[in-house]
Amino acid sequence: MFKSILASFFICLSIFGFSQTYEIQYESSYNGKVQPNQNPVIVWVNENENFILNTKIKEQKSDYPFEISKIEKPSNTIVSYAFLKPNEAISTSDKESIAKQEFELTTETKKILGYNCKKAVTKINSNTIEVWYTNDLKLKGGPSSLGQNLGLVLQIERNGNSATTAISIKKIKKTGIDKIINQTIPATDLLSYRDLLWKSRFTTLKVFENEIINFSDQSKSDENIKRFANGTIILKKIKFPKISQGENLFVELKQQSNGDAYDRTGTVFFIPEEKSQTFFDGLEKGAKTLPLYENGNGKQYYGVVSTQNYQPTVELMRFFTAFGINKFNHIELKDKTWQTVSPFRQDITELKPSLSEKEIWIGTFIGNYDKGGHKVSLDITIHNSEQIVNKNNKVIPLFNTTNIMEMAGQDYATMFNNDRGLFVEFNLDKDLRNAQLRYITTGHGGWENGDEFIPKANSIFVDGKLLFSFTPWRTECGSYRLFNPASGNFADGLSSSDLSRSNWCPGTVTNPNFISLGDLKAGKHTVQVKIPQGEPEGTSFSAWNISGTLLGIE
Repeated sequence: MFKSILASFFICLSIFGFSQTYEIQYESSYNGKVQPNQNPVIVWVNENENFILNTKIKEQKSDYPFEISKIEKPSNTIVSYAFLKPNEAISTSDKESIAKQEFELTTETKKILGYNCKKAVTKINSNTIEVWYTNDLKLKGGPSSLGQNLGLVLQIERNGNSATTAISIKKIKKTGIDKIINQTIPATDLLSYRDLLWKSRFTTLKVFENEIINFSDQSKSDENIKRFANGTIILKKIKFPKISQGENLFVELKQQSNGDAYDRTGTVFFIPEEKSQTFFDGLEKGAKTLPLYENGNGKQYYGVVSTQNYQPTVELMRFFTAFGINKFNHIELKDKTWQTVSPFRQDITELKPSLSEKEIWIGTFIGNYDKGGHKVSLDITIHNSEQIVNKNNKVIPLFNTTNIMEMAGQDYATMFNNDRGLFVEFNLDKDLRNAQLRYITTGHGGWENGDEFIPKANSIFVDGKLLFSFTPWRTECGSYRLFNPASGNFADGLSSSDLSRSNWCPGTVTNPNFISLGDLKAGKHTVQVKIPQGEPEGTSFSAWNISGTLLGIE
């Protein structure tokens, strides 16, 4: 009995204590050129298990998140470890992916680091992958899970231009993996693992989660969410971290009908608080307490233009709800499988100077008169990037004519029936280089002669000079038919959601136009927008929701 135990002990020693381990280092290249400033892949290989990591992880200098893969032999089980942040890690196991790999074995050979290598070829997602492996060392492994059953993979080439190639092989006594994986790591399923790892690579600011935007006198504020205009506006105070120049910013809203069948104007916005009066004051005290804009057409528009003591809301994203998505998916049409959610996502990196390290009100408005209304979730995400796209450091709100307080008496933007249109004066304390106007525009008037369905030129004047003119128009609205179950069908074979519109479609985002203004000197300036707005027909009228934010470098 003792001899048997002793024999088992020495067998364990031979397997775990004396199995020869090799360390292989790989480098990446593209079109034959070695990529600069890379973090080389490191692979530890022996008869029992392989570890795939990189140089920074080996030296315990890696930024979070990082990932280590272990291949257990002979089962070829891939155990993945994701280190999301200090003291937070997860793992998962995959017993199938290596077994499912299929290769075309060729007769081609070459030498890498003095070892005889053979070539195998496979296809992954339309990419041609060439795997060069050697059997000289009687070991199996490689810089990824690919080809683990072939031999020791010394090169993987993708589409003939991108390669990962072994540059050194050496024997080592100890890997030091116990210093890196020195804790019990909880396991999860493969999809959850991938999702948590992906989300750990960026920062998510959760603004709203399944909140209702409706029209009801029962809509009340609570300690987290403020509701105004009978529930058609929701607001939450969000604190932004410091956002560096090399980070990108995205806003993402998911929307479903909760009872409203129609396409509606929606906007995600923030309220600037740099001046003595803010849009929030108007929400609490009434739209008519905000600065008045008049252009001589006999109407009064409140809170739409910047003044010395006031800045209008800044649109993060203009969107339009689809006709009854999800709530009305019971409407059946042959060969139509309705989508269940409208995803609206937009890059807003150019606005980060006004958000970084600020605690501000973020809001969402959907114009509707339905008690069920709409259900929305809103996130803002911050992503590290090596490429600096937007270098502006100044964001100046100038105008926003979208009547966000429509259900609290704020009038529609019908000021373009007058030649003056929209006119705003502003003052620059310093010179502004590479100035741009971030301009969003959509036309409205829901009948056949309304501006929603008639192309109209938008002309932008700066300091009295015409700088830009274009006709905002969308012709691809029929592409989103499956988001619009409640869209009415016409005798001509079209659906309402198919029709071309003035810069919007039901179920889409309206992109900003970035209008170059050149360099602006310190001092007073003006911006004027003219649109040939259509005349009213009976009780029907046209209106234009436009917003403008000045960007530049001081």
